[in-house]
Amino acid sequence: MAVYVDAAIWKWAGHRWCHLMADDTDELHRFAASLGVKRSSYQGPPRTSAPHYDITGFERDRAVRLGAIECSREEIVAIFRRVRVPNGKRRP
Repeated sequence: MAVYVDAAIWKWAGHRWCHLMADDTDELHRFAASLGVKRSSYQGPPRTSAPHYDITGFERDRAVRLGAIECSREEIVAIFRRVRVPNGKRRP
């Protein structure tokens, strides 16, 4: 199993953000906890179709040091498609 991060390019609230994803949701939660990211920051079904955390560029640097695999935009999209939950996102 692996944990992945893309580039921190998304600007919001004075920070740059990226996605933290993993092959397995339990591994994703364990890794996020090791970064000190609150479980309440988790984004997954039914809110989004792919389990992930949005993390800051600072947290991304720590994630890479802890073993997360750096991914290009194309690679993270492929991972998103691989781990997404079919019919996971509900529309109002």
